[in-house]
Amino acid sequence: MEATEPRAAAFFDLDKTLMQGSSAFQFARAVREAGLMTRRQLASAAYADMRFRVRGATDADSEELRDRIASSLEGIRVRDLERLGVRVLTRILPKLYPRMLTIAYDHQDAGRPVYIVTAAAQGLADVLANVLSFDGAVGSALSEIEDGVYTGRATGAFLYRDAKAVAVAALAEEHGFDLQASYAYSDSSSDLPMLGVVGHPVVVNPDAELTRMAREQGWEILRLDPLRRRLVMAAGLTAAAAAGGAAAAVVASRRSGAGGPPAIQSRRGKEDPGRRRKAWPRRA
Repeated sequence: MEATEPRAAAFFDLDKTLMQGSSAFQFARAVREAGLMTRRQLASAAYADMRFRVRGATDADSEELRDRIASSLEGIRVRDLERLGVRVLTRILPKLYPRMLTIAYDHQDAGRPVYIVTAAAQGLADVLANVLSFDGAVGSALSEIEDGVYTGRATGAFLYRDAKAVAVAALAEEHGFDLQASYAYSDSSSDLPMLGVVGHPVVVNPDAELTRMAREQGWEILRLDPLRRRLVMAAGLTAAAAAGGAAAAVVASRRSGAGGPPAIQSRRGKEDPGRRRKAWPRRA
């Protein structure tokens, strides 16, 4: 009797892994467009998103982001938020990395179901998984709900750090996946617990700590975020421009230090003897 291959799956983080930047910010923009968020709240979300894309997220950043999202929902009807699903998707879909979708679909074609595992809202994760034809998603609860209205108080499971590993293990137990034959993709060192429970971890746009760990462990590294590359390129161009400006300043300084350009100096420093006027004796 032939041995069958173990049943495996592939688990994908969302922010900075499947997509550029933060899904929470795209969610906030849609909420703002619907008049359910102030400009100040949106500006705060924009700053957090830019910082997240450039340097990654710390534990404190992620907890703060969760609390900010929860508090911003205070007084909003659940139904109103559900109606924003299309707006949110129109912002997130253009941010998806085509290469990551190809990787996910290759897993499916190889018989490995694919799941989104994210700290983003469960509802958003479900909708996105459905649109992308993934096999499922696990996300976070955001805010308490009373009488169909969000209270603004964070509640429920927040899928971050160890909680993601627990969610992946639960999926494996439910569906009979062999985690050692499975794959996981993430950008952040906070997802090391999730990456550590599978046999094939892959890091995508990794932060500094995850880059170090991936190199030590020999994990595959994918770098896809154009923003980081543009910032690095801009920094290089700025340095080159500064160096060029400094060189020009040195040349100009050398020319002006002796009293002006050489051609002018030569004319001022030496008079033409042929043009010198004769000194005639004065009349008595």
